[in-house]
Amino acid sequence: QAQLVESGGGSVKAGGSLTLSCENKYRRDCMGWFRQAPGKEREFVAAIDSKDGTSYADSAKGRFTISRDNAKDTLYLQMNALKPEDTAMYYCAADHWCEHVLAGRSNDWGQGTQVTVSS
Repeated sequence: QAQLVESGGGSVKAGGSLTLSCENKYRRDCMGWFRQAPGKEREFVAAIDSKDGTSYADSAKGRFTISRDNAKDTLYLQMNALKPEDTAMYYCAADHWCEHVLAGRSNDWGQGTQVTVSS
């Protein structure tokens, strides 16, 4: 069984909202979200540490909210005011070190969940 499993992706109109979830059995200190569109490099979206400190990419700041529920071993990404540019496969990442998560070198990665935003 996969240790990180994303869900919640789907198709939505521009301006709509989606909430992604990631079940994390590793219970790592730092977790985050990355995304990758076809033909583009994987990019950082958001991260959260063990004390609920957060970091966001400029493209996500003000629209996306990352959170975690340790009791449920689950990471969330609430996405509001979605734009077509947000269309991508979204991946959950986890590591003991936030520097690894922020740099895209997490020890653990999920399988991805697709988000498609239409105009």
